Amino acid sequence: MSDSETTTGQPLTKRKRGRPKTHSDIDRRSIIIDTARKTFVELGFSGTTTDIVAARCRISKQTLYRLFPSKSDLFLAVVAAHRQMMLDLPRPSEEDAPVDVVLQKIFMIDIDEEADNERHAFIHIVIREGAQFPEIAEVLRRDGLEHSRRNLADWLAAEARRGKLVIEDPLGCARILMDMLFGAMGPQRGDFKTRLDRRRHLVLCIDLFVRGTKPS
Repeated sequence: MSDSETTTGQPLTKRKRGRPKTHSDIDRRSIIIDTARKTFVELGFSGTTTDIVAARCRISKQTLYRLFPSKSDLFLAVVAAHRQMMLDLPRPSEEDAPVDVVLQKIFMIDIDEEADNERHAFIHIVIREGAQFPEIAEVLRRDGLEHSRRNLADWLAAEARRGKLVIEDPLGCARILMDMLFGAMGPQRGDFKTRLDRRRHLVLCIDLFVRGTKPS
């Protein structure tokens, strides 16, 4: 029997050498951000530490600090990810659907209840602790709300250039849309008996906006 065979005469399977595959930094960042968001919601900004986030992600603090040098950097990354949870922007360049259909996608009016509650829970923590930590509210306003509004305004302006809308102030129209729809989207709203009732209201808001900006 040769060294390459077992006692049964079957060839040995060579053991692969080298380190096992690990998460890429992109995957690791995504895991850290998702864990940090849930931790901020659970423990608040003051109660959340980079040590806790690292432990929950099962990574070393050195790895966390390499990707996010401070808790503020981590919070900023969570805000950026949360922005995508609120408005599905930017849109695919090849998209050519009716304006009302795309707006329904942008505002994600068909998101499931769990995801809907999750995306608003982060805002609640900011509101709750904003008085104690003004920098939290400022980050969410600057890098969350205002950034989202500019992204929506850019999309509206592009649709106007394509002749689908007639608007003079894209940023103002973006504000109107966000006020109308986000005002009805919070889980604390109790004037909608069902999620279907709320969806009908959101569709109505979008329909009114589209009819008011439709080319004659």
